[in-house]
Amino acid sequence: MNCQSHLYRGLDPKQITRRWFFQQCGVGLGAMALGSLFGNSGWAAPASILNPLAPKQPHFPGKAKRVIFLFMAGAPSHLELFDNKPELTKWNGKMPPAELLKGYRAAFINPNSTLLGPKFKFKRYGKSGAELSELLPKLGEVVDEIAIIKSMHTDAFNHAPGQILMSTGAQQLGRPSLGSWTTYGLGAESQNLPSFVVFSTGAKGPSGGASNWGNGFLPSVHQGVMFRSQGDPVLYLSNPTGIDEQIQIDSLAAINGLNRKHLDVVGDPEIATRINSYELAHRMQLAAPELMDLNKESKETLELYGAEPGKGTFANACLLSRRLVEKGVRFVEIFHEAWDQHGNLAGDLKKNCHDTDQACAALIKDLKQRGMLDDTLVVWGGEFGRTPMVQGGDDGRDHHPNCFSMWMAGGGVKRGVTVGESDEFGFNAAQDKVHVHDLHATIMHLLGFDHTKLTYRFQGRDFRLTDVSGEVVQKVVA
Repeated sequence: MNCQSHLYRGLDPKQITRRWFFQQCGVGLGAMALGSLFGNSGWAAPASILNPLAPKQPHFPGKAKRVIFLFMAGAPSHLELFDNKPELTKWNGKMPPAELLKGYRAAFINPNSTLLGPKFKFKRYGKSGAELSELLPKLGEVVDEIAIIKSMHTDAFNHAPGQILMSTGAQQLGRPSLGSWTTYGLGAESQNLPSFVVFSTGAKGPSGGASNWGNGFLPSVHQGVMFRSQGDPVLYLSNPTGIDEQIQIDSLAAINGLNRKHLDVVGDPEIATRINSYELAHRMQLAAPELMDLNKESKETLELYGAEPGKGTFANACLLSRRLVEKGVRFVEIFHEAWDQHGNLAGDLKKNCHDTDQACAALIKDLKQRGMLDDTLVVWGGEFGRTPMVQGGDDGRDHHPNCFSMWMAGGGVKRGVTVGESDEFGFNAAQDKVHVHDLHATIMHLLGFDHTKLTYRFQGRDFRLTDVSGEVVQKVVA
């Protein structure tokens, strides 16, 4: 059977006829022939197919209406940034206890490497007294707005599968991303911009590639759209020489007219995606360039973020993210692939924090100042952590899935709290463990969804973001 009945949840029962059954549930040439025979019968695709990104209601009123995910690809060291371990300092240069390494699987190093104490000092910030690295003074200014999770853990210990697991809930390719699930569940707020926008600001793109923002088996209208922070926001958005506005309008009308006729016959959601893409691209030609022009921001705002118009920096991407969600974009994700410190740990962390700390804090301040933080969820983190054991002489750490740190803010997140603990070496999550599936369940909850019920039928079974597990982290929820 090829019946995608989940796409017809809003269909009038009177339209579910024998003809509809053969059109939508047939296979091969028979379905094509019947579609051709009944093409002029007056059947029309339902509104949910014609506009797959129409705004939808979640399962219950969610605190968050939109998400900005600051993905620190490459895996930041929790031991230098968020998880102060004085005991690790005492054990610097010594072998780890044998029981700690039982059953441990490392990515590259010999697990029997010596322990490495933190490279930077920690300081308590805000009324909450949360400990942060000396490298994060700007985040310290907004620490009472965020919830820090120190007990994250994951199943993957290499970058591509780790990033894809964090993005899609599975290490295998082909699953929908978090942003795609969000737009599938909530639809779009803007008709002139994509519902899911992606930036890449690091030294290279994420190891997991475009699968991090792919739609998987969801209709491709839910795929993330890569934006650039300089030049045309999307490649080929401008018209070529000799094509004026009227020619484009006439061409678009003719093409989409034919596509709509075909959609009425076969009801394929990918045809609706094609129509939506053509029309959205036309509307974006007016909306996107103006939106991406940071010269329209005040000097004070640019200085707050450390943004410089015309440059492809993380700071610019953070400011553009605020502008995008302000205009109705549902999900924005910034991939900053720069955190894979197998060596030169101290120097690279200084640079990475210099490049990102101010803008992350500015985003929180700016959203709050504009009254948007309460319904905008901000998430910061990478795909896993770094080992307490040394790599690269005395200035590097390997991949580490057993424990790492992330933070969240806004959108129904409890303010000024620290959730979970690791052991004395920052090796294992020891209290209030939070798996990637739990993080996803919590994000879905904040958006108003029961993560077990936001599903999509594919190849004979109902899939969901959290697969067959995941619990909402109630200690993070306000």
